[in-house]
Amino acid sequence: MRIVFAGTPEFAAQHLQALLDAKRQVVAVYTQPDRPAGRGQKLMPSPVKQLALQHAIPVYQPQTLRDPAAQAELAGLEADLMVVVAYGLILPQAVLDMPRLGCINSHASLLPRWRGAAPIQRAIEAGDTESGVTVMQMEAGLDTGPMLLKVSTPITREDTGGTLHDRLAELGSRAVIEAAAALEAGTLKGEVQDDSLATYAHKLNKDEARLDWQRPAVELERLVRAFNPWPICHSSLDGAPVKVHAAQLSTGQGAPGQIIEASKDGLEVACGEGSLTLTRLQLPGGKALAVSDLFNSRREQFAVGKAFE
Repeated sequence: MRIVFAGTPEFAAQHLQALLDAKRQVVAVYTQPDRPAGRGQKLMPSPVKQLALQHAIPVYQPQTLRDPAAQAELAGLEADLMVVVAYGLILPQAVLDMPRLGCINSHASLLPRWRGAAPIQRAIEAGDTESGVTVMQMEAGLDTGPMLLKVSTPITREDTGGTLHDRLAELGSRAVIEAAAALEAGTLKGEVQDDSLATYAHKLNKDEARLDWQRPAVELERLVRAFNPWPICHSSLDGAPVKVHAAQLSTGQGAPGQIIEASKDGLEVACGEGSLTLTRLQLPGGKALAVSDLFNSRREQFAVGKAFE
C-alpha cells in the first residue's frame, strides 16, 4: 500500500515514525513550509520534515493544496491512502478523492467533542476526566468525518498539556497503524458523528494565559496544567512578570491575587473562590524553578500581603 503522509509538529512526527517502524511504504511527505524560529529567526524545518529527510523520503511543502499544479503533483504519487496528522492545511475535495482508500486523520480527542485546533489543552481546561484519539475518514468539514477507530485514556489530576500530548501521540500512532491495516483488509466501517454533541477547541493564544485571580481556584489550576508547556500561565508581582509552571488547589480565603501564605512549600494566593498554591515559578531572565529553590533569596519579594495583579 502506497501511503502519502501529511503532518507538521512533533505529534505528527511520532505517527510518521510509527508507520516507518511498521515497515509501511511511505512514498512522500507533505508538511508546512519552513518557518523562522529561535532568537536568530532562522528558517527551521518541521519535525515531520526532519524525520522524512533522515529516511530519504521525498518532501513536498506547498503553500496550499488548492493550487492545480500542487494537486497534479500529488495525484502523480498514486497513493492508496493519505494519512493526515496536524498538517495545518485544508484538503480540498479534489485531494480527498485522490487516494484509493481516501484520507484518514488522527485527531487528539474523542470526537465529536473538541473538534478544532487545540483539543488536548481544551479538554484539561474544561475539567474533562477522559480524552483520547479518534481516527476518522476525512471529509470537507472540520473534523466531521466518519469515525473509524477511537482509543481513550483518563485525564488525571497530574496531567499537563505536555503529558497528555505525549500519551495521545503514542495512542494515536498505534491507532493509525491498526486503521491502515483494517482499511487495506476492507474490515473497517465508519461511524457517523453526532453533530449535536460537538464542541470546538479554539486555538490557544498568550492573552488567555494571563491569570485572572477573580476566577475560582479550581478553574485556574486546570488552566495552569492545560497551558504547560505552552503558552504557560502568567501574572505580575510588583510590576514584574511571573510565569506559573505549576500550582495546587488550596482552601485559603482572601482578596483575589493576595499572597496569604508563603513558605518553601509554595505561595498560597487567594482567588475568587478558594486559593491556589504556586509551586513552580519563572522570574524575568531566569529558568523555571521550584518555589523551594526561590524562597530564601526572594522572601521579601514573596511576603504575605503582597498581591499578584
